[in-house]
Amino acid sequence: MERANPVIGESSEFLDVLEHASRAAALDRPVLVIGERGTGKELVAERLHRLSPRWDQPLVVMNCAALPETLIEAELFGHEAGAFTGAAKARAGRFEEADRGTLFLDELGTLSMAAQDRLLRAVEYGEITRIGSSRPLRVDVRIVAATNEHLPERVEKGTFRADLLDRLSFEVVTLPPLRERAGDILVLAEHFGRRMAAELGWHDWPGFGRHAIDQLQHHRWPGNVRELRNAVERAVYRWERDGPIDAIQVDPFDSPWRPGAAPAARAEPTATAAAEPQPETPVAGDFKASVQAYERSLLTRAMAEQRYNQRATAEALGLTYDQLRHALRRHDLL
Repeated sequence: MERANPVIGESSEFLDVLEHASRAAALDRPVLVIGERGTGKELVAERLHRLSPRWDQPLVVMNCAALPETLIEAELFGHEAGAFTGAAKARAGRFEEADRGTLFLDELGTLSMAAQDRLLRAVEYGEITRIGSSRPLRVDVRIVAATNEHLPERVEKGTFRADLLDRLSFEVVTLPPLRERAGDILVLAEHFGRRMAAELGWHDWPGFGRHAIDQLQHHRWPGNVRELRNAVERAVYRWERDGPIDAIQVDPFDSPWRPGAAPAARAEPTATAAAEPQPETPVAGDFKASVQAYERSLLTRAMAEQRYNQRATAEALGLTYDQLRHALRRHDLL
């Protein structure tokens, strides 16, 4: 299993989970890793293997959702030549490949009931039988499985075997979503940003500006660490200015030109009205209100001059598209 990212985090919530996983690693029993997509379940699975007595044996990975149902059993348990159409020669399955090591089953909840039956027998008796064979094979495999589903609920619905869940959940490690690890967001963003800058050949890391930090800290990150990594790497490679990176496009599909987007409302000037909007009246004795009024006036005027083309307006004001959108929202101009 190739390591995509190191395990990074300083929040107490995350450190508690790592400690939990470290304790479970030493015991040769199945472990179920639960968490939302993008929370790092595969990294915890690797930690469970690397800290176990099996660390010098194979760590074999199978994504149960990546294969059609008709091939999952053959992939897990192997097959003999001629067992089915296309099986020209015998092939060992993932259980045989992981013998004496660890088998990581990702997206466990997608397994069919038939595959669950065979998996249960393999876990209970340490035996598998290749498709098309009647000869059982002994295997010594530790199972680590992962899912983003609530499997007890699946058991109640009759779509997941209760006895298999009992066998695989000797220990359960539940990962917190990134929104519950607020202290880790900037730590992770800094790591991903520096790594991307190095990949691009930058000699210095400029860091993040105040606006970007605000975006990072206030987004809910439904895609968790994976979403954060993508957003940060995208921001770094797009940044073409001097100084700290100060714009994060969290949603890469956020564009006025995306298919199905509602057309931007345009205020057409009347024949009697001046084409250029008048500045906001300063608020006597209130500096902050006066600054906000002036900023709103600049935005309104620039939008009118650029015929409400937001990208052209951003360029005219020396802002990024995201910075302009943020300013427009702040002044209720969107």
